[in-house]
Amino acid sequence: MRSLTGLLAALSVLFGLAQSPALADEKTLTIFAAASLKNALDDIGAAFTAKTGVKIVSSYAASSVLAMQIEKGGTVDIFASADADWMDYAVQKQTIKETTRVDLLGNSLVLIAPKTSLIDKVTIEPGFNLAKLAGDGKIVTGDMRTVPVGKYAKLALEKLGAWSAVASKFTRAENVRAALLLVALNEAALGIVYATDAKLESGVKIVGTFPANSHQPIIYPFAATTAAKTEAADYLAFLRTSACKAIFERYGFTFLVSPTT
Repeated sequence: MRSLTGLLAALSVLFGLAQSPALADEKTLTIFAAASLKNALDDIGAAFTAKTGVKIVSSYAASSVLAMQIEKGGTVDIFASADADWMDYAVQKQTIKETTRVDLLGNSLVLIAPKTSLIDKVTIEPGFNLAKLAGDGKIVTGDMRTVPVGKYAKLALEKLGAWSAVASKFTRAENVRAALLLVALNEAALGIVYATDAKLESGVKIVGTFPANSHQPIIYPFAATTAAKTEAADYLAFLRTSACKAIFERYGFTFLVSPTT
């Protein structure tokens, strides 16, 4: 079996900033978005380009990585975070236009196992024994210090009284998609990811859902950066349309705003 360290290193490259936003064409918008948004935003980007002719260049990674890249002066038009904290960070660093910020989407937190695992139908409640469930295996989620899914996971486990017994079993991934892949490849016995990501991977199964009151609401804020082109306003408006609502909901996200036509 490949080492988790080596595999995580490779995943950090695979799921990091995949493209350099070097295009200078004024008819191009560069989107930095949380990894869990990839499939939905790829579809939305194609629809936006078809409607407006404006090309979308997207980079997906952990919200923390993206926020700090924007802070370093990356040419970015839109930032989409998987939690409020990293959008707040961008506000503090004055890299986004706070007046454009919208809390657009919601999600839920789930426990996953490899498709072939014997683990199934776990009741996640106060006092549940996650350490025993994992046995000799590892549990993976995003880095709990910086990656939103990891932060949500730790908060939930602390509130449920399961954290202290299971902390040593965790492996920290660069982002939620990297965590998902480790479980799909049987490199981890269990993983904690978003429900939307779990639905996309045939190599895993959802074995339990964390109670919504065990962690802060999972909210995805979107905003234009201070360096954004004028077309960024059109893109943010497009995200609020009924057509985009249908795309987001098809991937399992909760649409938190009233859609426009």
